[in-house]
Amino acid sequence: MRTCEEPRPPNGQSPIALAAGQSEYGFAEKVVEGMFIVVNSITIKIHSKAFHASFELWQLQGYSVNPNWQQSDLRLTRITDPQRGEVLTFKELTWQTLRIEADATDNGDQDPVTTPLRLITNQGRIQISLKRRTKDCNVMASKLMFLLDDLLWVLTDSQLKAMMKYAESLSEAMEKSAQQRKSLAPESVQVSDVGLPGERKRQGERDVSPNASSIGQYFDKHDMKESSYHLLISRLDLHICDDSHTRESGTLKHGMLGGAMQLTFRRMAFDYYPFHRAGDACKHWVRYSEAMETRGQWAKKLVSEFQSKIEKL
Repeated sequence: MRTCEEPRPPNGQSPIALAAGQSEYGFAEKVVEGMFIVVNSITIKIHSKAFHASFELWQLQGYSVNPNWQQSDLRLTRITDPQRGEVLTFKELTWQTLRIEADATDNGDQDPVTTPLRLITNQGRIQISLKRRTKDCNVMASKLMFLLDDLLWVLTDSQLKAMMKYAESLSEAMEKSAQQRKSLAPESVQVSDVGLPGERKRQGERDVSPNASSIGQYFDKHDMKESSYHLLISRLDLHICDDSHTRESGTLKHGMLGGAMQLTFRRMAFDYYPFHRAGDACKHWVRYSEAMETRGQWAKKLVSEFQSKIEKL
């Protein structure tokens, strides 16, 4: 894989559906989703302008699960609501070992003395939820959860500096990609807004059909209101060591040892909602709490003040 200077256009319709000669969610999509994939080892190499990295996975497995993240009948791994014209699917990826390594390129702007960055983890898994339109298989929202167990990471100060430089080199490409996603987001929001009167009409139809009403309630329970990305680490032991004594420096005496710092995090979580609008409700967030209500009121106040200033201008 290679990072792009400019973000690529959206993928469009599902290639599986197009290859099968269909334009909507159907038999071909269900067959591919039902596959159980096992890969003994896989290596992914990423090349960037400033660094190159590699991801190595062992004993990778991918399979469909039900909304409770359990393997079951394939018919229970998707929720289709004909009234909405949407389908929810749930996937899980697991592996035994993950090895990540990153190093500066020869022609990059990095310090030539930087130490390669390495990280080895044990068992982990990724939980993927997708919401698609049945008429064209386009993804309307997604939820990605990256779950890791105990993690031990030893970093030297030079590796820590290199990691910050690697992140800085990717910031420009990530910012361009984020701008592209945000520019495309109003289109999907507009589609959902147009469907609101129909939703009210269909709500009355659901009252007539108890079965349709139960499907709608089950769909609402596991629906993704907006795309989100999550990282959860059960325990992280981070050791940062000073390796300056290993370098040749006239200011350091031979045999002088540097310092070290240990940080321990339990149940560390990162949640990212790229399409969330300022002032919108947060009750559908994964770790929603009553304390966010105060934050929501504060955000709405700031948005209203900003809008009033714009109107005056």
